[in-house]
Amino acid sequence: MELKGCLRALNKAVYQAKNIKGLIHHSDRGIQYCSNVYTKTLKRKKINISMTEENNCYENALAERVNGILKDEFYLDQTFMNTEHDKRTVKNAIKLYNEIRLPLSLDFKTPNMAYKLSA
Repeated sequence: MELKGCLRALNKAVYQAKNIKGLIHHSDRGIQYCSNVYTKTLKRKKINISMTEENNCYENALAERVNGILKDEFYLDQTFMNTEHDKRTVKNAIKLYNEIRLPLSLDFKTPNMAYKLSA
């Protein structure tokens, strides 16, 4: 992963969320997330930083669960022919995950519905 792509994703997520008060950004200790540019961006936006301990994947279980769902249920573990196909597929999977899939853990509400109810 490159820093540029991660920053673009962060800025897009912040823009779409509108209200980021009390937001916590959790990540592993990937070099892109530990970089001065990335952490300064989080601090400037007053987003709290949370990171796993070094090399302890169990601390990142929630994020890994979401990644697993995206790979297993939306086939994001496939090999893509080009970047445009990749981007379209990921965008569609995330939209389905956030707006259509009704997980038991959220009392059969989509993540978007749960977010709106908590705001």
